Amino acid sequence: MKTSSNNLPGAAEVQLGDEVGFSLYATSLAMTKAYKPLLQPLGLTYPQYIAMLSLWESDEVTVKALSTRLSLDPATITPLLKRLESQGLVSRTRGITDERLVFVSLTTKGDLLRRQAALIPAAITEATGQSNQVLLRLKRDLDQLRSRL
Repeated sequence: MKTSSNNLPGAAEVQLGDEVGFSLYATSLAMTKAYKPLLQPLGLTYPQYIAMLSLWESDEVTVKALSTRLSLDPATITPLLKRLESQGLVSRTRGITDERLVFVSLTTKGDLLRRQAALIPAAITEATGQSNQVLLRLKRDLDQLRSRL
């Protein structure tokens, strides 16, 4: 027997297609799927790719700083970094004055991968069928939404 929340006073009918959260979720899945064939030749998953992007911008950062920048918790980022390290793309070293700190740095191989990844943003833009201007506006709006949550 189906139970409906419509029996509650003032309850509106909730539909999946009306949910902003679902649209964001489904779009995130579609974007990750679009990245997959572009990242496979590099041997990277999407989370590994964004970690590499961050390191290409700012090499030798702490694991904590990287996890904050990527909005990933340390329990998620540590195995991700171990895989990148096993691929020879990054190295992890303990701090000299404070051994609790772990620093992540690009290796030469990791730095060279940047050249291969350089065409990915244009390929993703093309895959969306949107102009750079539209995508930049969307990114700004999404960043603003995330900061409010």
